[in-house]
Amino acid sequence: MTTELRVLDPAVWDDWYGVLELAFGGVEESAEERALWRELTEPERSIGAWDGDLCVGTAGAFTFRLTVPGGAAVPAAGVTMVSVAGTHRRRGILTSMMRRQLDDVRAWGEPLAVLTASEPEIYGRFGYGVAAYSAYGSIDTTRVRLTVPPETDGVTLRRAGLAEAAGACEAVYARLVPRRPGMLARRPGWERLPLIDPPGDRDGASPRHCVLAERDGEVVGFAHYAIKPQWDYTGASGVVAVQELAGLDPAAEAALWRFLCSVDLTSEVRFRSRPVDDGWQHLVSDVRRCAMTLRDGLHVRLVEVGAALEARTYQAPVDMVFEVEDAFCPWNEGRWRLTGDAKGAVCVRTDEPADLSLSVRELGSAYLGGVSLLSLAAAGRVRELREGALVEASVAFGSPVAPWLPHGF
Repeated sequence: MTTELRVLDPAVWDDWYGVLELAFGGVEESAEERALWRELTEPERSIGAWDGDLCVGTAGAFTFRLTVPGGAAVPAAGVTMVSVAGTHRRRGILTSMMRRQLDDVRAWGEPLAVLTASEPEIYGRFGYGVAAYSAYGSIDTTRVRLTVPPETDGVTLRRAGLAEAAGACEAVYARLVPRRPGMLARRPGWERLPLIDPPGDRDGASPRHCVLAERDGEVVGFAHYAIKPQWDYTGASGVVAVQELAGLDPAAEAALWRFLCSVDLTSEVRFRSRPVDDGWQHLVSDVRRCAMTLRDGLHVRLVEVGAALEARTYQAPVDMVFEVEDAFCPWNEGRWRLTGDAKGAVCVRTDEPADLSLSVRELGSAYLGGVSLLSLAAAGRVRELREGALVEASVAFGSPVAPWLPHGF
């Protein structure tokens, strides 16, 4: 029987979402989680693959605005909930859904598509490149000391309930969004995501706690964390698990890290999904005791090359021609002349000789300024056709702060 792609009918959302749950291990989410994802799902931007009356594939997209170098918030499709039933693999279902989805994103007028990948090798063939990384690690608080800025003592901390503090935390998050490429402006409903704390996901840890950082009566930062008690014959060795931490200035962030590193009856602070240039690395006395590793975070796909390259600014003047390969979205194939600087950019088709040759995947990786075109060239994925063009482009595409995606979707 031929598989048919259909726009999601909300009446069959449970069947559609059930395929996704099965593909990710078959563990049902809590009623609260499931209700939130149902509310956040945009049916008109979601598709299912159907074998007769049986749903065998899913793919969705959220309406986002993504911060790019220069601080602009660019429309982007947040690709999500992608799955294919194990009984229907190797039939081209994923490729057909990705084809339909990118055609739709183009029709919606969004120059970018972004995603996080359960397996990073899946999406490169569809033109997605890893554009932002996240740091994971742990701080051995029995061996590591923190040296904080003098202004830190001017920050006061207080505990608050998650729901009580949600508005203040969202206000801090919203002020941070324009400061760092890769961050997403949250639409209504997304403020509930940090409040989801199902007991089955705690792995023996406490319910999620919240502490607010304040200065002169204003909330300037917050941390969400849980505590996992542990004991052995030597005494307590509990773990502080940091879920989210944000501060509007260095003193606010330092105050929060100092607090987390001094929680009673604990000897370790574990964190996940932090910016690779996070300031805590320069507060600690021994970074070797922090066991930091990197993981791919945000994957970026330029759906409309010209519009995407025009949407960001460049930290150095750039005027060059790119020869772009894009077999999956052939409307991007060919030569593009990019002219831009810190004030803006123009990107148009041209017949002029190319300075650099690369695929749309490499453009996606370099787009947010966190992956150097020079490093991609060292892997043979970018070719320099005019001497000096590679260094010029690498400098121009860079970002003063590392791109970062603070939460999944």
